[in-house]
Amino acid sequence: MSKKINIRPCETKDKSSWRALYDGYATFYNAEMTDEMADRVWNWIQDTEHDLKCILAVCDNEIVGLAHYRPMLRPLRSCYIGYLDDIFVSPKARGLKVADALMAELKVICKENGWSVMRWLTADDNYRARGLYDRHAVKSHSNLYELTLEN
Repeated sequence: MSKKINIRPCETKDKSSWRALYDGYATFYNAEMTDEMADRVWNWIQDTEHDLKCILAVCDNEIVGLAHYRPMLRPLRSCYIGYLDDIFVSPKARGLKVADALMAELKVICKENGWSVMRWLTADDNYRARGLYDRHAVKSHSNLYELTLEN
């Protein structure tokens, strides 16, 4: 696999490649991924009116990485910022700086949208990803809480 990495928006023709990567992402986080769930996310990405967007990393005409992002309100600053929901690189493309290329494009997207910040979460024990994030961002002092509702 060459080192030339192209980052581009997700297109309709990319569904099967996107799905393979998204399944890999779900597997990494031990998260259930049904066809219904994946189709819903895919439809959000394809809907130009929906907030969720997707960029893909392409190397040797093969899609090897994805990032899902969206605008997020920041009421205390009375503005929007970016939020990175998911980033994943195919295991066979790791070490080629694919994630760095995705992060670089996310910085461009932030500038284009007037977002001064992009935020995201990762598991505390996701050391490889945290090494990437430490090269591109500053870890905040915030703690994540979840209010879970019983069904």
